[in-house]
Amino acid sequence: MSMSRIFSGITLGLMLIWSFPVFAETTKKTPGPLISEPVGAGDYFQMFFGLLLVIGIIFGMAWFIRRMGSFQQVSHGALRILGGVSLGQRERIVLVQVGDQQLLVGLAPGQIRTLHVLEQSVAISKQKSDTGITFADRLQSVIQGKSKR
Repeated sequence: MSMSRIFSGITLGLMLIWSFPVFAETTKKTPGPLISEPVGAGDYFQMFFGLLLVIGIIFGMAWFIRRMGSFQQVSHGALRILGGVSLGQRERIVLVQVGDQQLLVGLAPGQIRTLHVLEQSVAISKQKSDTGITFADRLQSVIQGKSKR
């Protein structure tokens, strides 16, 4: 056996022996009923201000996300995802525009492959529902409180 294993074994044994009286004292029952202190006004103020802090953080993050806008604006239009189709749980086909060229790309775990380079650009338009209102328009109207039916 090495000296470090012997030393660690002795150290562990001594810690267990010295900690036994501590465990024995914590298991003793205290005589008499347990008295709990009442909740004071300071506790309510602390809870109230903690709640205000959490709500403030939530509104601050919402403001920040609204201020940032779409995350696709980071590339300044040089690279955009025009659309995609999910083929399975982890596989997708995505139409990507790089400058003036459009690529059909296959995505799988650990792989990205170019499936086809389009000769002519595909025109992408907003897809309308049966009523002629897009989902984004409907969501915006609900957020603003104006219901379009």
